[in-house]
Amino acid sequence: MATPFIRSGDRLLDIGCYDRSLIDSVRTQISSAVGIDSNALPDLGERVEIIQGHFPDEHRFDDAAFDSITLLAVLEHVDDPAALATECERILAPGGRLILTVPHPMVDIVLDALMFLKIADGMSAEEHHGFDVGLTQSIFEKASLPLYCKRRFQLGLNRLYVFEKPRYSR
Repeated sequence: MATPFIRSGDRLLDIGCYDRSLIDSVRTQISSAVGIDSNALPDLGERVEIIQGHFPDEHRFDDAAFDSITLLAVLEHVDDPAALATECERILAPGGRLILTVPHPMVDIVLDALMFLKIADGMSAEEHHGFDVGLTQSIFEKASLPLYCKRRFQLGLNRLYVFEKPRYSR
């Protein structure tokens, strides 16, 4: 769902990159990528750097350092979404895109049932902090990131949001 919004030549920051699958899927079209995740194995390769840690607490990036920032199923794990949104706006280049997915709270009930039935394992539903997906748009718009696109997918249980930083400030 996210990859069509990452443009050719983008400098990508993938927050919550885990196994770097998103980075690997767009690697040939982007100019560079940084992935950050508390469970990632640090790696430095050609045009790709993987950092172990938490964003934004442990790592600072330069202003306008990235053309695309992705947070796929990450926002519901964040303690302070407003602070995250503000930091993303700072490091996003003018015209850059913030691409995120957020599960509906019903997903936690489905995951709990699947884990109880031993069909799914290793999910982190206990880290979701009771996030209200309905607040997503206002959190990022308050950080001066206007909504570009919003979609539901996976039977409506997940939401895709794309915010685009204005090219020119008023």
